[in-house]
Amino acid sequence: MKVASFTVHATALQSARWKQAAEAEGFASVGRWAAMALDAYLEHRSKAGRPLPLVWSRGHFHVRLEDGSEPELRGWISRPFGIFHGTVGGPIPNGSTHSYCLAYLPSRRIIATFRTAGHCRSLASELARLWVRWGGHEPVENPLPVFERIKQEEA
Repeated sequence: MKVASFTVHATALQSARWKQAAEAEGFASVGRWAAMALDAYLEHRSKAGRPLPLVWSRGHFHVRLEDGSEPELRGWISRPFGIFHGTVGGPIPNGSTHSYCLAYLPSRRIIATFRTAGHCRSLASELARLWVRWGGHEPVENPLPVFERIKQEEA
């Protein structure tokens, strides 16, 4: 398993409280306790129906189009998702029509098309919430109700 490291700055009071909490719960270090606490926070947030906020930035990514080609497209990225202005047939010039595709970047597949990029971002947040809840890379829970709800919101 790959491990990541984080540096957290705390006041003296926070440090003392975190050490006390870690000790009281039987953790050997504040870092291990903090990892458990952060996972519990994300689980709580997920159960409360509050999608994870995703941070989007401009970038390039590859997508498999309906003709089987995998061009590099420009759009918005928030791993593991990408959004581009276009259809399953490919990108379209700005201003020509309102159509945006949400793609799952690891498989390069397009998973939804909406009239607005905002609806793509909403679906990505909902899917990210499902994936965190189930601890995998793809949802174990059926995401179809999420797709349907966001399609209804779009109408």
